[in-house]
Amino acid sequence: MRNRGEQIDHMWRRGGRLIMRSLRAHPRLHATAMIGAVAFVFASIGGAWVLGRVTDDVVVAAFEDGRVDGSDVWLGMVALVVISLLRGGSVVVRRWFLAKAELRTQRDWRRSLVHHYLDVPLRFHRTRPAGELLAHADLDLTNATMVLKPLAFALSVVLLVIVALASLLLIHPLLALLGGVVFPLLVVMSQVYTSRVEAPSARAQQRVGDVSSVAYESFEGALVVKTLGREKAEVERMREASARLRDERIHVGRMRAVFEPAIDALPNVGVVLLLLVGANLVSQGEATPGDLVLAATLFGLLSTPLRVFGFFLEEMPRSVVSLDRVDRVMEAEAEDRVGSRTLPAGALGLVVRDLSVVHDNQRVLRDVDLDVAAGETIAIVGPTGSGKSTLVEAVAGLLDRTSGDVRLGDVSVDDVSAEDWSAAVALAFQESFLFADSVRENVSLGIVTDSDARHALVTAQASTFVDELESGFDTVVGERGTTLSGGQRQRVALARAIARRPRLLLLDDATSAVDATVESQILDGLRTDLDVTLIVVAHRISTILLADRVVYLDDGQVMAVGTHDELLARADYNALVTAYEQADDV
Repeated sequence: MRNRGEQIDHMWRRGGRLIMRSLRAHPRLHATAMIGAVAFVFASIGGAWVLGRVTDDVVVAAFEDGRVDGSDVWLGMVALVVISLLRGGSVVVRRWFLAKAELRTQRDWRRSLVHHYLDVPLRFHRTRPAGELLAHADLDLTNATMVLKPLAFALSVVLLVIVALASLLLIHPLLALLGGVVFPLLVVMSQVYTSRVEAPSARAQQRVGDVSSVAYESFEGALVVKTLGREKAEVERMREASARLRDERIHVGRMRAVFEPAIDALPNVGVVLLLLVGANLVSQGEATPGDLVLAATLFGLLSTPLRVFGFFLEEMPRSVVSLDRVDRVMEAEAEDRVGSRTLPAGALGLVVRDLSVVHDNQRVLRDVDLDVAAGETIAIVGPTGSGKSTLVEAVAGLLDRTSGDVRLGDVSVDDVSAEDWSAAVALAFQESFLFADSVRENVSLGIVTDSDARHALVTAQASTFVDELESGFDTVVGERGTTLSGGQRQRVALARAIARRPRLLLLDDATSAVDATVESQILDGLRTDLDVTLIVVAHRISTILLADRVVYLDDGQVMAVGTHDELLARADYNALVTAYEQADDV
């Protein structure tokens, strides 16, 4: 636990870095906003001086001798109008360019975060709730940039205080002393507030992520919730998560309720003290009524800017907490494929040596050795939990290898460029994800031509049902493809995988929802249409029979490799495929 001094130091260091990141990214916008803020300062001080002069030369003169110089009146009116226009224009410039800087910073950071989400290894997403990641990309980034909104004005307040104190000093040292006590006291109160609110703000932000996670899971699992009658339980989960968020926000709200009125009241107390002291000075002839009006106007001018400065200090902890949450995600190590070698043309042979993968301190794959010839079709078979999907994902580069080497076309996968890798290797899963877009966009992803996308649909045995859809190729399939059946989703996802004509295709039970006849047609089409090496995680005897060789995997180890007929001599393999065959018959 950090003490309060360390908390304040941490907040200012992190807040300073946050601000500098935005300043470096958008210097012109911030500079223009700062010019507008400085112009506002001098226009405000100038207006106060003009008002003081008008009081002495026009108002007081009228009371004393009943005569008013018309030129003084017109000059004062013109000066006040011009200054008001300058103040209004400076406010527009400051707000416009600060808003652009804030929103562009949000855009830049959000792009970087989403890019990072796509760069981190698969284990990152499997260990973090989707709702929390959504909260980082939305609410946290919005809050992180909130401190930029009053930035230029808050910085100009420092100049405003200096010029105002100098003006008060010119009027009378006692008034300057009064301002020198009130203004720093306001800053100190804001500092105390920020140090106390940082930890509760951090907890509240965490609770927002918790609520988002519960909501996301409830929406995504709506079918399971309804079929199992879990509606009340899910409502209770949301109630508990919302209650925790409510409690943390109430805690922060109580602090605001105590400190904000005090911060708001302090400048007004200063004005009252100023009037008492100033009236005494005027009665003693040490100041004019215009000086008193000038001093009161300066205090009044400072009340709002100092409140904005207080708002800046109030937002700092929330922004720092939000940025810390985002930065912790950004610190996750991204996959860094820095190779530059290209893969040979044609189907790619695969060589795996001593491959081991550890997940959650458990060895999922152990010293796997595998040789796959270019153009060969391999079926990976094994009981549940044997490591079949892990092997496929490790070969596809989605999982980090604990040890071992994987080579494609006699090139180490670590040496292959990212562009060549994505063009050469494709993977389709049992759980098919489709975007809430047209079939055309789901297959082509904006990369391949329409003709290639349609050809991929034909190979995946999907063209017939796609043509029968309401809008055919341009039919929008809904979020996650919910308007399609399971088998249709799998075939569209498979078409997407093969549209770029990969040279190594990995199918992780990607045709499980398709009947055996269609599956056979798909696999025959893949081998006929593509120059590809095909590795299939198989749970059907019909799929196994289509493979050139079978890899039998159990407990993360390769137990045997050979043809289906050869492996039938093993009792464990025989029992497994017999169970598959019986399941197919049912």
